[in-house]
Amino acid sequence: MREVAFIKQNKEKWLSFETAIFNNDFKDPDELASQYIHLINDLSYAQTYYPKSKVIVYLNQLAAKAFQKIYKTKREDTNRIVEFWKTEIPLITYQYRKFIYVAFIIFSMFTAIGVISAANDGEFVRSILGDQYVNMTIENIEAGNPVAVYKSGSNWGSFIGITINNLRVGIIAFILGIFGGFGTVWILFKNCIMLGSFQYFFYEKNVFWESVRGIWIHGSMEIFAIVIESAAGLILGASILFPGTYSRFNSFKRGAKTGVKILLSTFPFTFFAGFLEGFITRYANDMPNYLSVSIILITLGLIAYYYLIYPFMVQKKLKAELLTSFPQK
Repeated sequence: MREVAFIKQNKEKWLSFETAIFNNDFKDPDELASQYIHLINDLSYAQTYYPKSKVIVYLNQLAAKAFQKIYKTKREDTNRIVEFWKTEIPLITYQYRKFIYVAFIIFSMFTAIGVISAANDGEFVRSILGDQYVNMTIENIEAGNPVAVYKSGSNWGSFIGITINNLRVGIIAFILGIFGGFGTVWILFKNCIMLGSFQYFFYEKNVFWESVRGIWIHGSMEIFAIVIESAAGLILGASILFPGTYSRFNSFKRGAKTGVKILLSTFPFTFFAGFLEGFITRYANDMPNYLSVSIILITLGLIAYYYLIYPFMVQKKLKAELLTSFPQK
């Protein structure tokens, strides 16, 4: 069958299903499941015979949204808060995983620019971090404690102040996505340039390892969360620039709702990173290597697992469950 004929034959069915999905028009869960099976069959057919067609993108997005609807229908009695982190966020991050990948690529590029700039310009670090901070850090290095700055202030004061600041950065990174995603990219740029030049500064002073085992105790979750929050901002921006089959306003509403959910999902990690920075990082210089490295690997592993691995597991499990519960007739 030619692609044009395939689209013409199924267009009304898809549009009807799309309307029902986004207006919550399905009263019968079995009807929703049955329509979903037909949809994934159409998607499979399109992927086989029209691999470069834009219709695949459309059907993929529609199938993902329907999948979430069906899962909610089957578990109405489950705790909503638990379900949010256990299922809804993993499904959303799976659906929008390409935005997360793009955010990490941008993060890596900008951080590398910070490193290269600091390596080629002796005054670059001072222009980014300021003379006062650089001079203080040099004094700390000479005193044998490169990360002594994290010992300033009380535990609780540092925890609260740092957490509020990190939440602010994440929220701003998301909100500025309203400018087509360019505002989000700008926030990433500023923070990554600072991170890259900051780490190169320690490398240049021959205390790179001491800085890593201290800074990244809290930095693993803190930086990772900012990247995920930036991905939410990119989603918001894309919803405005590329509305697809929706009106620009409706696309914006969908992008904003999705982005806010992803943003909220990072808050527990941001709070925990603040706790580590306020209560644990200050003792990094007194810790044995195995303990600081273990904390870094565990915190990085937890947040990486949740956003990069667990979504695939949830999607695979629920799809198998769906096909078992609602077999095609």
